[in-house]
Amino acid sequence: MIIIGLTGNIGSGKSFVSRRLRELGAQVINTDIVAREVVAFGAPALEKIVRKFGRETLRSDGTLDRKYIGAKVFRDANALVSLNAIVHPQIRKELIKQIKTFKRQKKAEPKVLVIEVPLLIEAKMQDLVDEVWLITVDEETRLKRVMTRDGLTEEEVRLRLAAQMPQEEKKAYAHRIINNNGNIKDLLTQVDKLWSELE
Repeated sequence: MIIIGLTGNIGSGKSFVSRRLRELGAQVINTDIVAREVVAFGAPALEKIVRKFGRETLRSDGTLDRKYIGAKVFRDANALVSLNAIVHPQIRKELIKQIKTFKRQKKAEPKVLVIEVPLLIEAKMQDLVDEVWLITVDEETRLKRVMTRDGLTEEEVRLRLAAQMPQEEKKAYAHRIINNNGNIKDLLTQVDKLWSELE
């Protein structure tokens, strides 16, 4: 049994790698999905966000306006710290619950749980995993990918990049490093090799 924390800065290719690991037999938890659940309509975290940032953070249907809150916190470091202080403990709590469920399952080996966490190290959640797998890619490639994927301006993406720990610093926490500067075939080769080493 092994729990892997899959991380990397925005636009590094985490979703692609986690999909491949799922195909190979891993169970995967995507913390972007968990993060949406903990701020869903009626959730305690959403109520705290509204109290901190105002009712303009809500859409007309009462759900969180993610675009509005993103624009706000990525231009104000203190606001980002405040938001993370509300959301991260709730994400951690949910991850612990899902990890316990995973450990109770009876499944033939390899029994692998991959937790895809963009801010694994920033949120100090690496203690929840056995290994940290870091995906690296040069900044300009990440910039172009996120602009295309999310329809953001260059400035908006650079603000998001600046809010994350530099990937060079993250290397000190990584047990395995996956380089995603090449093509898809090269990326798959690296991921498949790491998987084979788990068996």
